[in-house]
Amino acid sequence: MSLQASPRIVVVIYGAVAALAVWVGWLAVSVPLPAEVRQIGLPVALSGLWVVVGLLQVDGTDANIVPHLRWRWQPSAEERFLAEAPAAPVPVPAADAKPVEIGPGDWPGFRGAKRDAVTTYAKLDQDWAAHPPELVWKKRVGPGWGSFAVAGGKLFTQEQRGPEEAVVCYDAATGVEVWEFKAPGRFEETISGAGPRATPTVHDTKLYVQGATGKVHRLDAATGKLEWTADVLAAGGSLPQWGFAASPLVTDGLVIVYAGGGNGKGTVAFRADTGAVAWTAGNAKHAYASIHPANLGGVPQVLVVSDYGLESFRAADGEKLWDHVWPNPSGSRATQPMILSDTDVMIGTGIGGDQGIRRLQVTKTPDAWAVKTVWNSRAAKPYFNDGVVVGEYFYGFDDSRFCCIELSRGRQVWKETAYGHGQVVALPDQGLLLVQAESGAVALVEANPDDFREVASVPAITGKTWNHPAVANGFLYVRNGQEAACFRLPAR
Repeated sequence: MSLQASPRIVVVIYGAVAALAVWVGWLAVSVPLPAEVRQIGLPVALSGLWVVVGLLQVDGTDANIVPHLRWRWQPSAEERFLAEAPAAPVPVPAADAKPVEIGPGDWPGFRGAKRDAVTTYAKLDQDWAAHPPELVWKKRVGPGWGSFAVAGGKLFTQEQRGPEEAVVCYDAATGVEVWEFKAPGRFEETISGAGPRATPTVHDTKLYVQGATGKVHRLDAATGKLEWTADVLAAGGSLPQWGFAASPLVTDGLVIVYAGGGNGKGTVAFRADTGAVAWTAGNAKHAYASIHPANLGGVPQVLVVSDYGLESFRAADGEKLWDHVWPNPSGSRATQPMILSDTDVMIGTGIGGDQGIRRLQVTKTPDAWAVKTVWNSRAAKPYFNDGVVVGEYFYGFDDSRFCCIELSRGRQVWKETAYGHGQVVALPDQGLLLVQAESGAVALVEANPDDFREVASVPAITGKTWNHPAVANGFLYVRNGQEAACFRLPAR
């Protein structure tokens, strides 16, 4: 079946499967009964089943495409959020509000400042039994699958609010809404449901965001005032099956995002000051990863992971520096490349095509670039769940199982069933990992290649949680498609 089928069709399909099961089950258990009872009982059972099916509604699925069901008369999480939204409008910040500046310990965009989900600022007390993370605030939010950007005491994220995509600023200390910017647009599909997918990016007091339908906005981070809007589709891009998910990368005076148009329009760069198209390049036609900064061979560049493989461009003008062709026509790639050294990169895929991870060595000669495959491995098959590097080991996900991979050989040294399709942040100075489970719980895990050891865990939020956690200034910020929370992490 098409994974983008309407929720009603999904209910019908699963209902048909249930009807077949009822049919076969009735034939098996009714053998001792009289023939007339067997003939009447089957249509009665099937009729009852279809009455129940007609009363069900799909609210997305988990990563294994198992639907989350509710009764049709029960409001969805989005409907509850909209019903509880305050009637009074959010106060508009003053035009001369203090500019939002990025400070030490902030988390200014997707997976942090370097997009590697690594923080060296948090110093945790590991005894969560005696000193557990303290809940500071928790609140209902609109659907959305991006994370938080944290800067200047503010949180920035995206939410679906009815027929509009909203960029929302919250006070980091209280969770109180500071401002919202709304633009027409709604993307919805059966797996995730509704909502934007990308995380905002804070850069030089401005906020850059991309909605699920391809609109890119620049806002003043302090006030939410719109400064320009660009359209990836108008620049030659193509709407992906699951919506645009790339968090904007701001570098060299440009805002770079995945476009998916292929034929030289797989990636697009807009001018950061005006929103005008600066360049388009590349072969990407299907991807959900964000553009990734890198410095390989002493040369700054940006990397694009897609169905094509891995491409590298010079940010200033879009000139292709090198590529590695690893086709994945039947699936998508949704995880970030891992920079292992000034020459080595690891990429992976967990759905469709040739699944697994691959380490590449990229070297620059006076006249050209050379790309060599160091190893291929099926020890990890990252789906849409990013991992982290601590020392000589990768900690991430082999589909839904948390694992540790030896980077020198691509060998798996351990794998556990915990956390489902979660996300992870590394605290390498302490040899620790903060793992956000798909269930919403947060666990503290040792970054230990010898064995898996969970130190502690807390039930942070509830519901399907595919969003990345953010760690900033001693606080943990988590969200999913229905609620968000802030925890003060116990300091060492």
